[in-house]
Amino acid sequence: MTATATRPGPSEDPLPGGAALPVAGPAATRRAALRLIRRDGRAFALMLALNALAAGAGLAGPWLLGRIVDTVRAGGGVRTVDRLALVILACGVAQLLLARYARYVGHRFGERTVARVREQYVDRALALPAAVVERAGTGDLTARGTSDVTSVARTLRDAVPEVCVAAAQALFLLGAVVVLDPLLGLCGLGVLGGVFVVRWYLRQAHGAYLAEGAATSALAELLAATAAGARTVEALGLQERRTAASERAVERCRRTRTRTLFLRSVLLPAVDVAYVLPVVGVLLAGGALHGRGGISLGVVIAAALYLRQLSDPLATILFWAEQLQSSGAAFARVEGLGQARQTRPAPAALLPHPSPEASPAPAAPVDDRIDVTAVHYAYGDGDDSRSPAAHRDVLHGVDLTVRPGERLALVGPSGAGKSTLGRLLAGIDAPRRGSVTVGRVPIAALDPAVLRRQVVLVTQEHHVFLGTLRDNLQLAAPGAEDAALHAALAAVGAEWAAELPAGLDTELGAGGHRPDGSQSQQLALARVVLADPHTVILDEATALLDPRTARHTERALAAVLKGRTVIAIAHRLHTAHDADRVAVMEEGRLTELGTHDALVVAKGAYAALWQSWHSHGPSEGSDSP
Repeated sequence: MTATATRPGPSEDPLPGGAALPVAGPAATRRAALRLIRRDGRAFALMLALNALAAGAGLAGPWLLGRIVDTVRAGGGVRTVDRLALVILACGVAQLLLARYARYVGHRFGERTVARVREQYVDRALALPAAVVERAGTGDLTARGTSDVTSVARTLRDAVPEVCVAAAQALFLLGAVVVLDPLLGLCGLGVLGGVFVVRWYLRQAHGAYLAEGAATSALAELLAATAAGARTVEALGLQERRTAASERAVERCRRTRTRTLFLRSVLLPAVDVAYVLPVVGVLLAGGALHGRGGISLGVVIAAALYLRQLSDPLATILFWAEQLQSSGAAFARVEGLGQARQTRPAPAALLPHPSPEASPAPAAPVDDRIDVTAVHYAYGDGDDSRSPAAHRDVLHGVDLTVRPGERLALVGPSGAGKSTLGRLLAGIDAPRRGSVTVGRVPIAALDPAVLRRQVVLVTQEHHVFLGTLRDNLQLAAPGAEDAALHAALAAVGAEWAAELPAGLDTELGAGGHRPDGSQSQQLALARVVLADPHTVILDEATALLDPRTARHTERALAAVLKGRTVIAIAHRLHTAHDADRVAVMEEGRLTELGTHDALVVAKGAYAALWQSWHSHGPSEGSDSP
């Protein structure tokens, strides 16, 4: 309906890995890759078979050329040479066609597989609890969904087919040299000396590319947070601190990229040398053997040509080695999203075979009653923080029952725990101890589709999506007719919508109508009306509206939400005055509970808040102290 909360401001120097999303380990990454291959196993097998046939056809040329040399040396006729030349041409054409079709099959395999990766990523990202996203930061999530997924896509689309072709060619060429002459084959195996350099590279590269990806995510998160809070940065004079933090993040990116560049600068020259030495060895050893009559000149030429051809597939493999390492690290980050705590499971087709011991789905709520029982909560639960302060309870043994259909106001000083309790009631976070249930079912365990039919949290944070006004409203009710959309806008006092040039078809955002803060908030509230939940939690939901508009909107909402449960985190105490009951929070504890009149008469904390609010003038909409 609307953004439930914003992430607490990031530190001036965010470190990759603090509360970042998890990264899949090598074993989990391999299992995920094998699952993707099995999903399209026939295409993958066909690609391998076609590559093998193409590589086999390519072996004919050098061998037949050697036969031609030996035939000419033996005094053979032109007809024999022409016949062998035609066979070479036929084999070359066959290799071309087979390799082309193998790449076609490989590219189709890659496109289908990357589509599954993208769909899986979107499904997992949407299943992440809001609290997990807030702790990790949108920068990390965005980097994984853009640059990391793009890297994986390029590998599946381009690198996998090319590497498969090259690997088949390299194996067949090495085998052909060994078959021609075992001794020459031993010389040819000298090309494998480059394997030691490649192994060194692979050991170093995986961690280096993971560090590069983490540094990129940290930089993206810092830039996104700075851009979003630009006005606050200017107002508080934080430009120098944010600039310094950005420079440190850029420097980390530079160092990680310089490290991967160094690895490539060692790998590529060493491999170039490994191409040349085996050819030289074959020519020297073959020349010596031929001079003694051990082998024919045609065999020496064929072996040299095979090894000369070997440089092309090896160059292809090494060309893609960097991409494979980079995409391997990227795939580990993309797959790591599946290890984050999620509010609902991914589709069965994307998961391993289900375990018979898997937990059953939670039962459906039996009614609309919300019970908070002995709840303790600390920010930092479930993340990687090791700071004791991060796990200090901000809620202490809260007990509360919200009856269906009642209007409850949560009030208290700033920092008393009102918004935190609201997040628990909305299922965004789960308590450290105790329980928060709706209809006897833990709220945080409900599937999002079920949860949003039960409880919706509306905060002062909101988001207007690119698209028309109708698109923005139908996010909450896809099948809603225009009459229902107009009614929802009218319910929250959004008269401005009727004045838009194209009505519901007016484009919002860049290039169209740009809603101001109050209009955006009314749009978010209209989505709540369309969603039609049984419980609505309002946390400063009208904070961006002027007092008169806020009062009008709250009255309109009260009429629309009549008969539904409304939990209002009240900062303007007239909201508490209109509520059925008022719950007072102080230092993470529920200290008072009752009607407005009863609490005023009791002359406790609420009475003090009410008196203080009145002394500041309720007509000005002053917040409670």
